Amino acid sequence: MSPGEKVNIISGENAQGKTNLMEALWLFTGAKSFRQTKDSEFIRFGEEKALLKAEFFAEKREQNAEISFSPSKTIKKNGIEIRSGAEYAGTCGGVVFSPGQMNLFRDGPKERRRLADTSLCQLYPKYLSVLADYKKVLEQRNTVLKDARFHSSLMDMLDVYDEQLARLGAFIIRTRVNYCESLNKKAAEIYKGMSAGREKFSAEYVTGVLSENEHAESSLSTAQWAQLFYEKLCAERNSDFEHGATSVGPHRDDIEVTLDEMPVRSFGSQGQQRSCILSLKLGEAKLLGEAMGEPPLIILDDVMSELDSIRRDYILNSIGESQIFLTCCDRELFSGLSEGKVFTMSGGKIEEE
Repeated sequence: MSPGEKVNIISGENAQGKTNLMEALWLFTGAKSFRQTKDSEFIRFGEEKALLKAEFFAEKREQNAEISFSPSKTIKKNGIEIRSGAEYAGTCGGVVFSPGQMNLFRDGPKERRRLADTSLCQLYPKYLSVLADYKKVLEQRNTVLKDARFHSSLMDMLDVYDEQLARLGAFIIRTRVNYCESLNKKAAEIYKGMSAGREKFSAEYVTGVLSENEHAESSLSTAQWAQLFYEKLCAERNSDFEHGATSVGPHRDDIEVTLDEMPVRSFGSQGQQRSCILSLKLGEAKLLGEAMGEPPLIILDDVMSELDSIRRDYILNSIGESQIFLTCCDRELFSGLSEGKVFTMSGGKIEEE
């Protein structure tokens, strides 16, 4: 297919291959499948390999890439084989919305933390390594808490782990707080446009390192966060010992999203929740575009259902500079498109209308 520079609608009935196409596009960002698909599952039944090819403009020049599965994955960028997906990542930025992300509010804080972490790993390579180190120290501390019931001398090791956890966790918390403040500004502006100003959106980072009524402020330094975190770890040590797990830290934090100061996860309708997730993802795209110096791809899989005409019109015509790929079953849902290309997908084949 030869998509347009702005909005591209992929229309068709269910089970015709629309989401497969979105997944293929997403793989060119260097990320893993948003459907958690295994590499071997990309290959059609009865075939030995799968091959994806794309030509695109990124990093201020024309480029091409190939991704093959046979069954292991191989990536080529401009004809040169890339050793890993991490080495390719950053070539072509992107954000994705899929129906699976509707559990952002249905499930616990883990999904909301993942929302921030996925974006931060694209923005700051260091963040990924610090996050991995934090998880290792957290596992070690939890092991000590469990084993100390039988070997009390192990409790002496907690001072060392608490200092390491506080240092690593402080970087994660401060990075997330700063990111959420920036994301909130972008997402609130988008939600205002999407709802025609009828509702006030807010997203705030909530951390157990602070007291219940305290707000996470970007003015706090990493050293200040480390001190607060260390003090909290010491205060909760006896409780952690009883439960055999670390009860406070960035691994337990949350992002609270509200509409008119009411929590969306408790009081938001399906349409409101979908609009909030969309605002967060589109806000993420704006931040990613600013950091990369060029707008990222925006991939929206089955996004139009449960949205009213005002919100649909905003998505179709007011998102901005990014190239957008949007799937839809009902043609009436994109009848308001003012400019863009429409494709029909049937039986795995795509045609431009």
